[in-house]
Amino acid sequence: MNRKTRLLMAVVCGTAVASVYAGQPVLGQMGRDLGVAADATGWFIAVGQVGYLFGLVLLVPLGDMLNRRRLIAGHLAVIALGLTVAALAQVAWIAFVGLAMAGVFAVVVQIAVALTSALSAPAERGRNLGIVTSGVVVGILGSRILAGALADLWGWRSVYAAIALLSVLLCGLALRALPEESRTGGVGYGRLLRTFAGLFADPLFLSRGVIAFLLFASFGALWSGMALPLGSTPWHLSEAAIGLFGVAGLAGALGAARAGRWADRGNSNRITGAAVVLLLSSWAAIAGLGWSLLILAFGILLLDFAVQAAHVSNQHILTTSYPTITSTVIGAYMVFYSTGSAFGAVATTAAYGVSGWTGSSVLGAVLAAAALAAWALGSRALRRGPVPRRPDADRVTAS
Repeated sequence: MNRKTRLLMAVVCGTAVASVYAGQPVLGQMGRDLGVAADATGWFIAVGQVGYLFGLVLLVPLGDMLNRRRLIAGHLAVIALGLTVAALAQVAWIAFVGLAMAGVFAVVVQIAVALTSALSAPAERGRNLGIVTSGVVVGILGSRILAGALADLWGWRSVYAAIALLSVLLCGLALRALPEESRTGGVGYGRLLRTFAGLFADPLFLSRGVIAFLLFASFGALWSGMALPLGSTPWHLSEAAIGLFGVAGLAGALGAARAGRWADRGNSNRITGAAVVLLLSSWAAIAGLGWSLLILAFGILLLDFAVQAAHVSNQHILTTSYPTITSTVIGAYMVFYSTGSAFGAVATTAAYGVSGWTGSSVLGAVLAAAALAAWALGSRALRRGPVPRRPDADRVTAS
C-alpha cells in the first residue's frame, strides 16, 4: 500500500461520495429548475442515499469474491452514466433516476476501503484507512465548495457534469494503476449475503452500526439543512458563498485523519467516545447560525472533525474484528451510514419547515446525544468481541 495507491484510493472515494452529496448547496436552485417544493428538496440527496443502501446490500459483498480493481473501475463508469442522466434531466423524476443510479454504484467507496485494509500491514491499517477515508470527507465537503462555484457560473447541471467527467478519468486510471488481485472465488455470493444479514444479529457489529446511523443523521441534519437559512433572511448568501463553509468542515475532517494512527495504538473505542462528545458540543455553536457566521464555521469544524474521527475508529474496529470478510462487514456497516444520512437530509428540511433553524439544531443535538448513549451501551459488546458464525471466522477483540 504505497503513497500513490493511497492517494488514488482517496480520490476515488472522494469522487464517489461527491456524486451523492454535491447537490446539497444547490438544492434551492435544483428545486426551482425542476419544480420541486422547498420542503421536499432534501429528496435530491435522500434518493442517492436510498440507491446507496441497495448498493451496499447487493454490490459490496462482491468485493469478497471478485477482482476489486475491476469492480472499482466498473462502478466509476456507472456513476458517470447516472450523473450524466441527472445533468441532462428536464423533469424531476429523471433527475431522481440518475441520482439513484449514481448512488447505487457510489458504494465503490466500501470496496476501496476493503481493498485498502487487505493491502495494509496490521501496524499501518489504521493509518491507511485514515488517509483513504479522509477522501470521503474531502469529497463530501470539497464538492460543496466546487458545487457552489460551478452553480454560480453555469448552473447546478455543471456540477454533476464535472463529477461525471472525473469519474470517467478515474475509471481508466484505476484499471492502469491499482494492484491486480488473485481471488479464489471460493466464497459464493449467496453465502456472503447470508453473512451480511447475520452481522445484524452480532452485538459488536450492531453497536458500531447504531453509532454510525446517529453520527451521520446528525451530520446530514447540518449539511442538508444549512443552505436553507443561509440563503434567506438575514444572510441571503449565494450558492458559492454557502459552499465555502465546506472549507471549515474540510479543515476539521482532515485534522481527524490522524485518528487512524491513534487507533493503531489501541485507542479505537476511546476515540469514538471522545468524538461523539465533541459532536454533541458542536451543536451549541451551530445553533448560532442566525446571529454569527463565524461561530457557525467553528461549529462546522468541530462537527466534521468529530464525525470523521469516529468513522475512522469504527472502521478500524470492524476490519480488525472481521478480517476475513472486510468488504461484507464494511458494506453492512455503511447501511447505517446511508440510512442515517438519508434520515438526516429529510428530517432536517422538515424540521426547518416547522420551526426554522432552531428545529434543525435541536434535531442534530438530540441525534448526537443518542449516539453518545449508544457508544456507552456498546462498549460491553466490544469487550466481548464478535460472534463467530463461520468455521474460518477469526475472533478478534478490538481495543
